[in-house]
Amino acid sequence: MSAQEDDGLAGRFEQHRAHLRAVAYRMLGSAAEADDAVQEAWLRLSRSEAAAILNLRGWLTTVVARVCLDLLRARGSRREEPLVEEAPEPDGGNAEVPDPERETLLADSMGLALLVVLETLAPAERVAFVLHDLFDLPFDEIAPIVGRSAEAARQLASRARRRVRGASPAGGSDRERRREVVAAFLAAARSGDFEALLAVLAPEVVVRADAAAARLGAAREVRGAAEAARGFAARSRGARAALVDGVDGAAWAPGGTPRVVFLFTVVDGKVAAVDLVADPDHLARLDVVMLEAT
Repeated sequence: MSAQEDDGLAGRFEQHRAHLRAVAYRMLGSAAEADDAVQEAWLRLSRSEAAAILNLRGWLTTVVARVCLDLLRARGSRREEPLVEEAPEPDGGNAEVPDPERETLLADSMGLALLVVLETLAPAERVAFVLHDLFDLPFDEIAPIVGRSAEAARQLASRARRRVRGASPAGGSDRERRREVVAAFLAAARSGDFEALLAVLAPEVVVRADAAAARLGAAREVRGAAEAARGFAARSRGARAALVDGVDGAAWAPGGTPRVVFLFTVVDGKVAAVDLVADPDHLARLDVVMLEAT
């Protein structure tokens, strides 16, 4: 490939980078791993007969999805359960006109808690759900990626959808329990009680901070109850209970103005994830009502 052809191919690839990163981030829940998956897609494209690829966006999406599936399986995720037979559901259409800005926001800010709920899914479930429910890929295109028939891929996505809805932090029947869990977390964090924090955190809890929160001293990503408990015991004594878009959460709000918002994902009575949001633009889109004086 000549330098001119290589530059042209790189330019075409860049047109799809935001979309690919959004797909990879939703599947992997890690910005660094998402970037690695996108880079691998570029390497495979540069070694391929690119001129013969009729649908570059579709080809790259398939490559990224397969790379992500391999990474998810390599993590030692729990085994997939037998498929449950159920009635077929309507197919989603494949969006023809991408919106790079929207897809970047999807990867960086929309549905932060969903990322951790997705981590409770088996690899093939997660891939099928993300590709179909979040990116409108039809099941006949998902099927070869996950190595199943189109109907089996549909069932994977449907089972994942039920689990995502069941673990939703806004579920009405779980609101009281969620409030209790968040209150227990805040009490433990404010008192610096390491053991109490361990009791309320899921063993594989994930804590993520956006770039603005990281500039305030938070780690970008922490995994595991022990490490998360140490961090919260040392740094979260100023957090206070708050409703965030109507859902129980917390905020650090010196002077009454939220500076950092804590978004919790509660699964089976434990904090499975905490997302720390400090980006001013993102905070401006949240409805934060403080429940305790600061």
